[in-house]
Amino acid sequence: MKRAFQLVSNGGFEAEDDQPHASTTASDDDLLDAYSQAVISAAERVSPSVVNIEVHERGGLNWLFPDQPHAGGSGFIFTPDGFILTNSHVIHEATRIEVALSDGRKTSAQVVGDDPDSDLAVIRIDAENLTPAQMGDSSTIKAGQMVVAIGNPYGFQCTVTAGVISALGRSLRAGSGRLIDDVIQTDAALNPGNSGGPLVTSRGEVIGVNTAMILPAQGLCFAIAINTAKFVAGRLIRDGRVRRSYIGVGGQNTPLPPRLARAHNLTVKSGILVLSTEPDSPARKAGLIGGDIIIGFNGQPVAGIDDLHRLLTDERVGIESPLEIIRRNEKMLVRIIPEESK
Repeated sequence: MKRAFQLVSNGGFEAEDDQPHASTTASDDDLLDAYSQAVISAAERVSPSVVNIEVHERGGLNWLFPDQPHAGGSGFIFTPDGFILTNSHVIHEATRIEVALSDGRKTSAQVVGDDPDSDLAVIRIDAENLTPAQMGDSSTIKAGQMVVAIGNPYGFQCTVTAGVISALGRSLRAGSGRLIDDVIQTDAALNPGNSGGPLVTSRGEVIGVNTAMILPAQGLCFAIAINTAKFVAGRLIRDGRVRRSYIGVGGQNTPLPPRLARAHNLTVKSGILVLSTEPDSPARKAGLIGGDIIIGFNGQPVAGIDDLHRLLTDERVGIESPLEIIRRNEKMLVRIIPEESK
């Protein structure tokens, strides 16, 4: 315990205990209670929307048991008529999907759409009295903000963990190889089975879809921003897929010689070295050849494959676009018409 001293009448000093003020203790207790209440409130609002997803896959060579249960994940209801948002890697290639609701009901689900490039998928159940989660706006969140993750790690249904937003604007590589942008980093604990569950604010608004953690690191977890998820979910419900364009190039990132970049006043220091072009592809039709270096598309600089992927959106399908390349140290423009990726 700390000791304080005060001057007394004989000129000496007298020790006195430095007791914490009751108001300080009460204030700390109030803050802890407020934090706890915020987590409780968020969990109570969202937990009825969170589901446990069990997937069944083909048993491969095991012909005696062709339909094998497989470790599933989480998801959350986002419309009253049974649409559920989850991760693509949770339900990809499933032969049968079963969903357990928070009230104990179990029902089968059908895949509405699956997008491995964003690691998002939409499934649907036919059930009544569903509670959809309230969707938030991930563009308004800030680093340091408190968040709550809800899911079913290792099958423990409706597990709640809390933390903060550690960082914004991260990028994460999907299983398909494409880069997912605008990913939220959080230290709210995630474990296998949390995938597809919601990351929510203290108000119970979903601002992310929990998708990955880095092992064996502690507190390095990631969620796909809900604004990205809302866009992808809308396309999956409308079209069953997310349309993207492609040009049919096999290539790799390559640095540009500094003298070449200076000679052509380039804003990029690297590009995509064309190694091959697919038969009857837009790249082959446009006359691209091995050794060309792609440095721009549709007026935007391209420093690597990820840049080109971001620019090859569904709006470019069937639209003639300028492709800027370096061929034998000369800068050229070719016209290319991207096609829809398969």
